[in-house]
Formats: sequence, structure tokens, C-alpha cells
Amino acid sequence: MKQDRNIKKETGKKKPAARKQSWSLDEKFEEWVGEKPARGAGEKKGAKPGKKGRQESVQEFGRENDRKSERKFVQKNTGKFVGKNDKSFGRDADSKQKSGASLKNVKAQAQTPAEQKRVAEKPQPAKKKGLCPVAHRCGGCQYLDMPYKEQLQMKQSQMQKLLGNYCKVHGIKGMDDPFHYRNKVHAVFGYRKGEAISGVYEEKTHNIVPVETCMIEDQKADEIIGTIRGMLKSFKIHTYDEDTGYGLLRHVLIRRGFTSGQIMVVLVTASPVFPSKNNFVKALRQKHPEITTIVQNINNRGTSMVLGDKEHILYGKGFIEDELCGCKFRISPKSFYQVNPVQTEYLYGKAIELAGLTGNERVLDAYCGIGTIGIIAASKAKEVIGVELNADAVRDAIQNAKCNDVKNIRFFCNDATEFMMQMAASGDSVDVVLMDPPRAGSTEAFIKAVSAVKAKTVIYVSCGPDTLARDLGVFKKMGYRAEGAWPVDMFPATGHCEVICLLSKKAQV
Repeated sequence: MKQDRNIKKETGKKKPAARKQSWSLDEKFEEWVGEKPARGAGEKKGAKPGKKGRQESVQEFGRENDRKSERKFVQKNTGKFVGKNDKSFGRDADSKQKSGASLKNVKAQAQTPAEQKRVAEKPQPAKKKGLCPVAHRCGGCQYLDMPYKEQLQMKQSQMQKLLGNYCKVHGIKGMDDPFHYRNKVHAVFGYRKGEAISGVYEEKTHNIVPVETCMIEDQKADEIIGTIRGMLKSFKIHTYDEDTGYGLLRHVLIRRGFTSGQIMVVLVTASPVFPSKNNFVKALRQKHPEITTIVQNINNRGTSMVLGDKEHILYGKGFIEDELCGCKFRISPKSFYQVNPVQTEYLYGKAIELAGLTGNERVLDAYCGIGTIGIIAASKAKEVIGVELNADAVRDAIQNAKCNDVKNIRFFCNDATEFMMQMAASGDSVDVVLMDPPRAGSTEAFIKAVSAVKAKTVIYVSCGPDTLARDLGVFKKMGYRAEGAWPVDMFPATGHCEVICLLSKKAQV
């Protein structure tokens, strides 16, 4: 997945005070209660009471008896006479002082001083605090405060609603420890009140929400980001302002190998000119000797893209290595690599198991990235063909195949749809297609190309179950049948869920 901008400049002009637009649920409720019209408001004078009117009359009679009892209680305990038309009591009281509140105050007056003291000293339940103080602004962890078991139940229900009409939805695969699972951490940098800040963009804006620690990010990565933020002032490095174009540091990206422990730090700058960069790198490594490589990425474009095209290696090899399902992989700054390594082991293992490889199949790995799932599957297949449009990823994939001594796999830098149509035009075919598209899903043209190369089995790994449901409808038209769906919770505390779907097509006679 699934799925990866700077602070906007403030004008400095004081705007006239406007009514607060963002209300908490409690404030909305209080506003609603205060403005709610009394029962019977808007009724026409002289209207004849029908059945509804008679019911309301009976209800009003009951309410009047309640008010009489309340007035008697007040008079008995306070000695104060309350008339029938007293506007400070009961239903006709001010909206801020409803009858229930008035009666409560009267009862308090009737208590002895000792009783009042006991009530005042009674411990009140503490207001429950969320696990993250900025989760409501960040928007990334919508379900952080929901018990994990309930999160899984909710996602299982969602998958059933989306995919249940196409196939059986199996039980979701959760995590034993659903915190700090992300091995890729991105922080955007900016300024606020003269101080450097780092964090994430507020949902649907470019306003930076400062983040010190995150409950789903790697803790060492958060620590390194905090160190970099603290070093900026002493090295006179300014953070980038996207409105003025002034400043140097835009983002910091950190990747950490789950099994290797290797750490890559990517400093995204607006200019290739990095004053005192050697001293900066030296100081950073002194504080964090566990860092194995540091890369400067230059992004001088006025877009929301995090990484630019040019890179300079400031320390180390410029990449890290990690192990997945018994294979080693080289990970560069731009490489796509699943962010939850624990769940990825299960995800890829299950996908290859469902493919039912016997050693005689020809497998096409579409959207292959750096070749992870294709290289893992190669030991069980006759031949694997990897297709990827990103040239950097293809270079890494070729290198990864060499590192693992995998000789029955080839990689091509091409659009997967065009590549398959070219294969079909030449009479070529495959047995199995492995596909792991972006969250936007696949296309009708791609699915038609899968059918054109006569693939009998399709393993669809989806990070967008809604787009998977859409694509299953197209696969069905092409003669494929969904045999089952296996949800995997790759992103605890969020609304996202990964799904493996097995599709099959009987050979035409």
C-alpha cells in the first residue's frame, strides 16, 4: 500500500473575530439543547384537538402534576413559595436552567453541610484521554482508541459488505502487537512561532500538525527525526516555505530494515546546495551511529510530491537491505516496499500458497516493483516474468534477483497492460498473474489483457477493497470467478485493509 506539502504562510493580518466553525460533539449537543423549541411551539391558535391533540393533552396533564410535586418539594425544603406562573422554574425556565437543573439545586440546598461536603469530596471519574493527542487533527489513525478486537471485527464486516456478493470472505489476519509497525516514516518540516516543527499534514490541508511520537511509526525513526529538528538551529538550516519558496529542508524520510536493523535517512531539500552538509552528517551520526546510509534528495518542484528526481549519497551505500520470506532485498529511497514487514510475511506467503504453484507454471508478476513477490515465488515456479514501469525499481529488482541467485526470473521496464497485449499478439501466454496495483486499483484494459494472455489463475493483492470490488465485476465479465478473499490487517488503527483475492478461469474447449 496502503498508500504516501509544507505549512502555508500566515498573512499576519488580524481578521475580525468570526463565529467558531469547528465544534466538539459536546458543544454541538449543548447548542442543540439550548435552541430546541418548547413542545407545542408553532401550533395554530384555535386548532381543534384531534387524536394527536388529545394525546398531547394527557401528556401535558402528567407534566403539570410533576411540576406541582416539584413546587411542593421546593416550598417544604427552602420555605420559598413558587407560584404556578413562576418563570424561573420548571418548563418555562431559561434555556440554561432547565427544570432538572433547578430541582438538583434545590435538593442541594436541602442537604446538611456535612452531606454537601461528602458530595463535593466524592471522586469524579477522570476524563478518558486518547492514545495520541493529535490523532483528531492528523486523520491518519481514525481507530487508534478503538480496542483492536473491535477494529478487526469492523474491518471484517466491511470486507463482507464489499466482497461478499462475489466470493467467500475468510477471517481477517490481525497482529499480536498493532503498534509501531511502520518501518517507513515521513515527516514534513516547517516553522511556527520562530521554531522549526516537524510532523504530518493535517487531513486535506497543507497545515503541519507537529508530531513528537507516533503510535504506529517506528520509534527509532521518530527519535532520529526529533534529533534532526533540534540540529537545524545550530547549523542555521531553514525549513522550506512553499508559499515564498524560501528555505532548504522540506521533508525527512526514514526507512528501517525489520530483520537487518539497517537505517536509511533521506533529507529532502529544495536546493542541491547544502551548507556544512559534511559536518551535519557527522553530527547526526555521532548522535545515531545506528544509521547506515544518508541520502540527499533534491525536490525543487512546487508540487505535493515528496521526493524529487536527483539524489546525492552523503554517507554509506545509498540503500539498505532487508530480508522477507527468506529472500534479501535492496531498498532505495524511492523503492516500493510494504511498510508493515510482519504482516507482509503472511501476505506474500498466503498469496503464493493460493497460486498453487507446482514448479511447472509460467508466472507474470505485474506491478512488480523491486521484485519482492516474484522473487519469492520463483523457487516454486518454472519461470517468472516481472513487469514494472519505474526504471529505478526495475534496476533494484534485477539486483535483488542476483543477490538471491534467482535465475528463472526476468524483469522488463514497461507498462504491464501494453506488455501483456504484446505477448498475446505474438501468441504468448502465462499460467498465473500476480498483481498488486496501487490503491486506485486496476483498469478494464489491464483485465482484458490478463484474459488475452490466457491466465488461468489470478492472485489479486489489493490495498483498496472498494476498487477490488469494482474490478471483480470486470473480471466476472471476462469469465473469471472469485474463489475467495483473505483480508490482512496491514494498517492497524486506520481504516485501510489489505485483501488477497483468488480468481480462476476454466480453459475454453
